Amino acid sequence: MTLTVEPAAVPLAADRDGVMRVGGTRVTLDTVVGAFRDGATAEEIVQQYPTLQLADVYWVIGYFLHHQPEVDKYLADRQQRAALLQAQNEAQFDPVGIRDRLLARRATQRP
Repeated sequence: MTLTVEPAAVPLAADRDGVMRVGGTRVTLDTVVGAFRDGATAEEIVQQYPTLQLADVYWVIGYFLHHQPEVDKYLADRQQRAALLQAQNEAQFDPVGIRDRLLARRATQRP
């Protein structure tokens, strides 16, 4: 018997914001790679994120291992964008004293 090997697509897709998601779920490539780098096995990742399929996690880890420079660049770009958005939000909405401001607002709204 001969085994027929057919090419298959990596179970990664970009959402409308360009964030890579795994296997049609909301779980990001960042999450899977981060867990793998922290020492989690594919089985442990699926236990943490039960919407994932084990085969998809193995496939994504394999993709990461074969394309590490490109994935690292993507992850670095995402971290840089997250830092920029956080700075913009903190400039617009000062986080210092937020708890006190929220408690004061709640106290004035009580009947």
